Amino acid sequence: MNLRQLRYFVKIVEVGNMTRAASELHVAQPALGMQIRQLEENLGVALLVRHSRGVDPTPAGATLHRHALAILDLVEESRRAVISAAGQESESVRLGLTPALMLVLGAEIAVVARDRLPHVFLSLSEAMSHVLADTLLRGDLDMAIGYDFPETPRLERTALLEEDLVFVTLPVEGAAESIPFGDLIEETLILPEQGDTVRTCVTLAAQAIGAQPNIAFEVRSVPAMKSLIQRGAGAGVLPYAAVLDEVREKRLLARRVTAPALRRTLYLAVRAGAASPRNAVGLRALIRESLGGLIATLGRLAHPLASAE
Repeated sequence: MNLRQLRYFVKIVEVGNMTRAASELHVAQPALGMQIRQLEENLGVALLVRHSRGVDPTPAGATLHRHALAILDLVEESRRAVISAAGQESESVRLGLTPALMLVLGAEIAVVARDRLPHVFLSLSEAMSHVLADTLLRGDLDMAIGYDFPETPRLERTALLEEDLVFVTLPVEGAAESIPFGDLIEETLILPEQGDTVRTCVTLAAQAIGAQPNIAFEVRSVPAMKSLIQRGAGAGVLPYAAVLDEVREKRLLARRVTAPALRRTLYLAVRAGAASPRNAVGLRALIRESLGGLIATLGRLAHPLASAE
């Protein structure tokens, strides 16, 4: 049992609805559900009763709710007292994330950082991974979370997880759950610009089988790529998190890619030799914790790495 789980549980009881609680907490609903299931398993009791209108606490849940409120109040009081006693100065930290990660992790990291590191002013920037790497190397970011950052003495990288990309099209009745890469490469494709990690994954896989991608549109913007796909201009290869809402609303179809899977590695990176933020340890810890939401969203498309634990 941890403070995050207690905060999540209190919010669910207050609003009486998992979807609304996830929205107000800025957390993906699968990640919220996973945290509550872990809390129930830890305590060995059911805490919520689910019904058509939402959820209500069980008798054990109502007891936990009362105690959780007292615990969280005491934690907040302790936090304020410690900060006041330390007289710690505020610190600004610039953190970069990819567009898909900003959707899934950005709000979670910002909210948890505000609660846990109130003396940190966190500035979030969004860009494709190759742009984040360049920005980090220029010294315009303090930390960045992105994919396949280059192996160079100028960057210090920590591998967090491996993620499989998906093939995105308009909905197709009776479509298979996955598509072999050999079939994908025959499609009319909408891909990011050269240098982007998604483009590189597709290009290298095509070269391995002696094929050439049929690229109809080269687009840097993820929203623009999705718009083109929805207009029937072609198909795309994207991170699943980038099309999560459209897939749930059945406006787009996302399929796993096989033989081979299009897999890339997520890193947390800083510029080698740069002065670390005073709160770097705390930020790294909350970033690792926030990965739970991304892993829950990706399901079997995510492959966590030991270095992220």
